[in-house]
Amino acid sequence: MAKASDLQSKRSTSLTPLLKLAGVAGLGATVIEAVRRRRGLADSSRSSSSMKSGGSLRQLLQRDLKLVRLGLRGGRRYTTYRARQTFASAGRKEELVTQFQMETAEDVTRELGNMKGAMMKLGQMASYIDTGLPDNVRSTLAALQRDAPPMSPELAAEQIENELGAPPEKIFLEWDRVPIAAASIGQVHRALTHEGQAVAVKVQYPGVAEAVAADLRNANWLFAGLSNLFPGMEPGPVADEIKERLAEELDYEIEAANQRYFAASFAGHPTIHVPGVVDQYCTAKILTTELATGSTFEEATTWDQEQRNLAAETLFRFSFGAIYRLHAFNGDPHPGNYLFNPDGKVTFLDFGLVKRFSEAETKLFESMITEMIFNRDMAAFREVVVGAGLLSPTAPFSDDDVGDYFSYYYKYLQQDSPTSIDEAYAAAGVAHLLDTSGHFGELMKELNVPPAFVVVQRITLGLMGLFAQLRATANWQAIAKELWTFIDAEPSTAMGVAIAEWERTKG
Repeated sequence: MAKASDLQSKRSTSLTPLLKLAGVAGLGATVIEAVRRRRGLADSSRSSSSMKSGGSLRQLLQRDLKLVRLGLRGGRRYTTYRARQTFASAGRKEELVTQFQMETAEDVTRELGNMKGAMMKLGQMASYIDTGLPDNVRSTLAALQRDAPPMSPELAAEQIENELGAPPEKIFLEWDRVPIAAASIGQVHRALTHEGQAVAVKVQYPGVAEAVAADLRNANWLFAGLSNLFPGMEPGPVADEIKERLAEELDYEIEAANQRYFAASFAGHPTIHVPGVVDQYCTAKILTTELATGSTFEEATTWDQEQRNLAAETLFRFSFGAIYRLHAFNGDPHPGNYLFNPDGKVTFLDFGLVKRFSEAETKLFESMITEMIFNRDMAAFREVVVGAGLLSPTAPFSDDDVGDYFSYYYKYLQQDSPTSIDEAYAAAGVAHLLDTSGHFGELMKELNVPPAFVVVQRITLGLMGLFAQLRATANWQAIAKELWTFIDAEPSTAMGVAIAEWERTKG
């Protein structure tokens, strides 16, 4: 486990990879895309009648230019920072690091917070995945999770009328004009149906589909840049996978179907709650579900350790158990997607990003687990990852080097005893996986990310970040053995006993 001093040293010598990505890397490439669009502005404007409003093209161009300015400011800031570091004393260097990180975080939060869609999601991920960020930087970026500027009440009402055929005050018995949540694609309002049911109504932002489309077009340049850093990566399949998942998030009918599936699968579960979908108030841009209550993630982090451990156990059982039990995976570990109760019950709120796995893909995950955790056979593990397309078959590294690199994904599962996941653990893991200049820098150039692993990697890193904030402790291997259908072990915790009884009565 990384020492706190090692973590502080790593913080003081470089920005973390995700903050670099959000603030600088890849964004400069949007200059090329913006210039290309500007050159084609006249041609595009001739076909603007196919767009919903005459200002849509102008808005997309303004969106691109915001990214350009963000990237250019980040580049200038970094150049100045490096120059000042050259002549600074040791104490002054620490001050410069803090100043640079905070200015970058504030700039990213300010710009991305107003850019609904994929770019805002990038900023959100930086705040909860990379626990290596200093606390003041992460708290600044956390505003992207909870303080996204909502659309006006009038615009939300217009969306309701366009989709459901009447203003919300007529559709519902009661309608709260003030949203209870606002995120990257839509915002949520409380309402009461004429039948007396309390509901949460998610309303998609007008124009967000066009905004996401613009972000995804720019993503081609970002992935091209990443392939320069990771020559072994095939950017096309990764980009296609991310685009497909984000496109699905824009269709609330797909999300409603996902939520129905998970709600039915976990109906009556002791600790996992998925609100039901209220079908008569749903369209492709409006999603209405049962209104759920509970504490926020931020509130849960203040509870006593036993309660935090229960919350983490439920998150773990839901996230990884679904892969093997349902062959489906809810891949968005955003802290705002959960509501918590002190007894371990968690309500799961967002099912826009769901990945379905084939039988062959889950068998592949099982093989990797078997060789890494139970057989501890790094030669066999290497054969599996090469066969999966994760590593070049000609990579000039030892089996132990390959095993050491991938071990982060399994480290907390390798001991059949309680293991704590704290911020040092999570931060060291992110640095281990993403630091191209470190010990594994050359090996990383041989790595690829097949589509089946894109969402899995996101949830792994995301959950480690959340568990670190909960300072969660559990015998993760024993719990995992219950979830892995190829082992199907007896319950190892009180929660496991309750779930086994639910499964028995469920039939």
